[in-house]
Amino acid sequence: MKYQDTGVDISRAEDALARIRDKVRATRRPEVIGDIGAFGGLFRLTGTDTVLVATTDGVGTKLVLARLLDRHEGVGTDLVHHCVNDALAMGAEPLFFLDYFSTSKLEPEVFARVVGAMADACRAHGCALLGGETAELPGMYAPGTYDLAGFLVGAVARDKILDPASVREGDVLIGLPSTGLHTNGFSLARAICDRAAARAEMDLRSFLVLPRPALRGGTVGDALLAVHRCYLDEVRALRDAATIRSIAHLTGGGWEGNLPRALPPGLGAAVDRESWIVPPLFRMLVEWGGVSDGEAFATWNMGIGLVVVIPANDERAALRALPDAITIGEVERARPNDLRVRWT
Repeated sequence: MKYQDTGVDISRAEDALARIRDKVRATRRPEVIGDIGAFGGLFRLTGTDTVLVATTDGVGTKLVLARLLDRHEGVGTDLVHHCVNDALAMGAEPLFFLDYFSTSKLEPEVFARVVGAMADACRAHGCALLGGETAELPGMYAPGTYDLAGFLVGAVARDKILDPASVREGDVLIGLPSTGLHTNGFSLARAICDRAAARAEMDLRSFLVLPRPALRGGTVGDALLAVHRCYLDEVRALRDAATIRSIAHLTGGGWEGNLPRALPPGLGAAVDRESWIVPPLFRMLVEWGGVSDGEAFATWNMGIGLVVVIPANDERAALRALPDAITIGEVERARPNDLRVRWT
């Protein structure tokens, strides 16, 4: 199976962005730093060395599984963590968060579980839940469904912004494990599980709550709904131990869609696929769906949620500071007419 088979086509999003890129650039103010395509937008505060970093994202069709399994708290946490990680990729600490919750008919108990979890996640990371918008849109959504979007603003000193231009050939790639799919690639994962459930002559919910030996007795539903890991504490610890050149948050678009965003033009990444063990959930999805390796790594994080680029002489200090971190490769010259992530 391919992601495209589920109706999701990454190239369509790239085409859509290309169509409005010039109009977006025309809105620039003098305070804006950088261009479209980074993990967050940068806006300099006049008269200070502080730069605001703004990020926004959603949870995607992970919401379908949250509704099916009545697990609404996790997606509220997911939304905050995803946005915090994107701000981290720019070097920023989170300041405040806003949310948008839209539904056909507001169910106060579900709303309280989702937004309450957002508030708990914000408090845990020193981030204010500053406000939000709640919309009832009958006729827009099927009964019982809802959608989420989150908006986070962080701050970083101008000289602490993480800039891919600082990356050098020979720098080391440090990978931090994910807790699962995080918030991306769920349309493909759901389609695979639908087919596997049909082959097993089970409804989807029964299939998802069945204990699996490969998951140490856990269920596929638990593994799919595992909360998107927040890397704030790890990045703070790493700042004290090593020089961070840049960070890639592995989200939509998988490895090739995200790791090159943390590299300057002309450089690529040589990644050792044997340096970490792909978690069982990903292996199960690949097997059940007959998904090729290329498609899997272009859709999911495959067990690594954040990649940090550091100088080679800081590698040992970085691994001491982060016990679950893994050296997964190094920066190299990009190969003309080839992908910028090369598997070794």
